[in-house]
Amino acid sequence: MADRKTSVGQATLRKHSVAEEPVTSVLPGGDVPINESGHEWSADEETLAALGYKSEFKREFTLWSTFCVSFAVLGLLPSFASTLYYGMGYAGTAGMTWGWLIAMIGIQSVAASMAELCSAMPTSGGLYYASAVLAPPGWGPFAAWITGWSNWLSQVTGAPSVNYGTAAMILASASIQNPEYVPTSYQTFLLTVCLMIIHSCMASLPTRWIARVNSAGSTFNIIALIIVIILIPAATDRVSRGLPRFSPSGEVWGTIYAGTDYPQGISILMSFVSVIWTMSGYDSPFHLSEECSNANIASPRAIFLTSSVGGTFGWFLQLVVAYTVVDIDQALTSSLGQPFAAYLIQCMPQSIALAILSITIIAGFFMGQGCMIAASRVTFAYARDDCFPFSHIWKRVNNLTQTPVNAVWFNSAIGCCLLLLIFGGELAIGAIFSIGGCAAFVAFTTPIFIRVFFVGNRFRPGPWNLGKFSLPIGVVASGFVALMVPILCFPSSTGADLNVSTMNWTCLVYGGPMLAILVWWFVSAHKWFKGPKVNIAHLMRDQDPSVIEGKDPSSDGDREPQTFIADEKAAFS
Repeated sequence: MADRKTSVGQATLRKHSVAEEPVTSVLPGGDVPINESGHEWSADEETLAALGYKSEFKREFTLWSTFCVSFAVLGLLPSFASTLYYGMGYAGTAGMTWGWLIAMIGIQSVAASMAELCSAMPTSGGLYYASAVLAPPGWGPFAAWITGWSNWLSQVTGAPSVNYGTAAMILASASIQNPEYVPTSYQTFLLTVCLMIIHSCMASLPTRWIARVNSAGSTFNIIALIIVIILIPAATDRVSRGLPRFSPSGEVWGTIYAGTDYPQGISILMSFVSVIWTMSGYDSPFHLSEECSNANIASPRAIFLTSSVGGTFGWFLQLVVAYTVVDIDQALTSSLGQPFAAYLIQCMPQSIALAILSITIIAGFFMGQGCMIAASRVTFAYARDDCFPFSHIWKRVNNLTQTPVNAVWFNSAIGCCLLLLIFGGELAIGAIFSIGGCAAFVAFTTPIFIRVFFVGNRFRPGPWNLGKFSLPIGVVASGFVALMVPILCFPSSTGADLNVSTMNWTCLVYGGPMLAILVWWFVSAHKWFKGPKVNIAHLMRDQDPSVIEGKDPSSDGDREPQTFIADEKAAFS
């Protein structure tokens, strides 16, 4: 990389050209000014500076530890247990077997396209930043606004929904051991809030401690998955109940359970809510890229690995359950209120069922921790660009831990408020799950859609890219989400059977806040929100270097350091 020194008065500046760096620079010509203060900038710092930000975190995440956080957020085992009602209840075992494979084609396309964007723009703003940079002229702030808020709604509901599911499994275990015990809403609320507080404390630790905890948690998740996938078929006692050890393949793959009032094809598509919600956490490496070394390669690899490894293990888990389930109706309507727990009781001894449920609970604990970390990084990135009220508080980095502690507790407080829905019954608390899949994939696909249909071949990819398959895969990803967003809003009942207790609340729970956010944009936000901001003072080529010190050479007064909003043209080579 060529260096060029320029002396102006007493100031000596060095410009490092990033023309050959695999980044989408916001500066004309790709130049990054670096003060010669004795600090040697790493490649990661130069890449981030080219995107318009200064490095504020210690880069103590590696490919493995980043993958671990992402895989912990994915939480295959607890996610599967929490969404079994949809995967099995809408289309039966057919939706769990070949239905999962079909869904993974679209999901893996989304993950691959997202990883390509991450390689070009490795910043914690993630999808929100990419939407702003890639949008057509004049549309960047609006694209960032929609993407950012949709992603944040998904992130901020992640930890409370996961922790609620974990608390429900803990209390269901108690009910299995003591059938006379019936958990109350108050007990469920307190247990869930307790988990939220524990995870908030853990997410406030220094980065290296978080990385170690999540490495251990993700390792446990992988081991637990393998144990459960082996243990279920090995321990099933269907034979003692007068059934074959496994259900016939023709029945497992060919029978579609009539779980909705729609045609079978629509029922299969509706069952995709299980895999979509389960696989909605692989964007975490994008948001952790500013804490990862070799970010423009390690972070996209972590995204792609999380989706592919998670999809493969998830399908194996679906298979073992599909081949061993005894009675789908009984599992869905059991008094335990937990379909996965009811399934375990009907096909294996109680002691083994409790052991598997215990493993799932521990995995759920680590998943909730990962969700809390990812959400805090998203909140920090958006607060850094003044998206929230009191953003100056939420964007502070703690001097002791070098992590966004304020953002962690901001999300935790909102999550605990959402958990008050527990007192409104299962229908009310279920609303926080509805946001997950829909909000996440809308945010995932918005920059992908813009990149495919508005930027095309003018996009400059990073070192991890899809080459000539980039546009076709992006088209598949966009089409998949465009199809699934309306499907996710379908109620399972129609006609006279459709009422308040059977309707799908996704439209209201997700659409209501997003409608308010749109109104906010047109009424007020469009006047002051200009998209991602840069917080490092840039020296433009041939410009007076006194600007970098915050001084206007034509004035005796002080002025704010000049900053530059990400220009959509900067994404083009």
